[in-house]
Amino acid sequence: MKLGCLALLPLLVLAGCKPTAQELKIGVSAPMTGDISAIGQSTKNAIAIAQDEINAGGGIKIGDKLVKVKFIIEDDENKPESTATVFQKLINQDKVLAIIGSQTSKCSNAGAPIAEASGIPQISPWSTNPNVTKGRKFIFRACFIDPFQGRVVAQFATEKLKAKTAAVVYDVASDYNKGIAEVFRDEFTKMGGKIVGFETYNTKDTDFSAQFTKIKGGKPEVIFLPNYFNEVPLQIQQARKLGITAVMLGGDGWDNPELVKLGGAVMDGAYFSNHYSPDIDNPIAKTFISTYQTRYKIVPDAAAALTYDCAQLLFKAMASAGKADSKAIRDALAVTKGFQGVTGSVTYSGSGDPVKGAVVIKVENGKFVFDSAVNP
Repeated sequence: MKLGCLALLPLLVLAGCKPTAQELKIGVSAPMTGDISAIGQSTKNAIAIAQDEINAGGGIKIGDKLVKVKFIIEDDENKPESTATVFQKLINQDKVLAIIGSQTSKCSNAGAPIAEASGIPQISPWSTNPNVTKGRKFIFRACFIDPFQGRVVAQFATEKLKAKTAAVVYDVASDYNKGIAEVFRDEFTKMGGKIVGFETYNTKDTDFSAQFTKIKGGKPEVIFLPNYFNEVPLQIQQARKLGITAVMLGGDGWDNPELVKLGGAVMDGAYFSNHYSPDIDNPIAKTFISTYQTRYKIVPDAAAALTYDCAQLLFKAMASAGKADSKAIRDALAVTKGFQGVTGSVTYSGSGDPVKGAVVIKVENGKFVFDSAVNP
């Protein structure tokens, strides 16, 4: 005689069997297409390495079983409206336990309210705008924030470059660009410098001659361009054609090999703040960089390194939680202290913003060269 499911259920309960997840699903929101698709590719590459490594060991221990991890990558196109759709799908359809992403602040700001309301932990690799995590319990990041980064660049300009005058050109429609531009302006002024130009443009603009013409009259010693790697080369080329000789400075949005591919020699002598340097003497970083280079034949940018760190932070939190439960994962993530990743040590202390340092990179002969480190 065959026992039906209802007859068998009491036997399973008596035997002490407990249902466990067949796989731990983590969502990823990344710009796989659009204006910064190179960052999307970096994200995908890092996620593939993290997934292969964790699953090669059997996965993460949940209860008394090892459970494998499955990442679900969706394209947010670097558009806030697309990001909102991606978050809704990952949470409501795919039933993910957590989300990595998005990369840019404007997209993370669109996804964060959805994740927060759903009780799903979100950790962004590369979103530095303070508003991403502000007032939220389920939203984290692996990177420093713009107030720190803007101060780092302003300090570098005044102390290392001895600059007394500076100008800024930034995309007014981007949370990241606008936020860090304002911080740099305020910090540079506090340090005794003078801002001789503070110019804006709109996303997808390609003619910056009017902005640089206005700036030229102020004779700035440095120009801060807190914009993305796909825009900066053209901006600097146009500035140089106008005869502007100022040292060019940038933020972490510069960090992608496309910067020098697009800009060539015009990028030499520029500096930008970043989350890590491939030259860093860190065993964890060296292992990741070696694996990445072997697999993809390219040095990983900061977006890749930070994405990998996000995955490792979630793995650690899941293991600590000991169950496939989003709130438990969030609670474990919130008490992370001294986590050692590719981009340095991460500690969360009362918010989703980590306490960590920054580096300054110089573009030299088409390569990114470590210049200096700045601790918080």
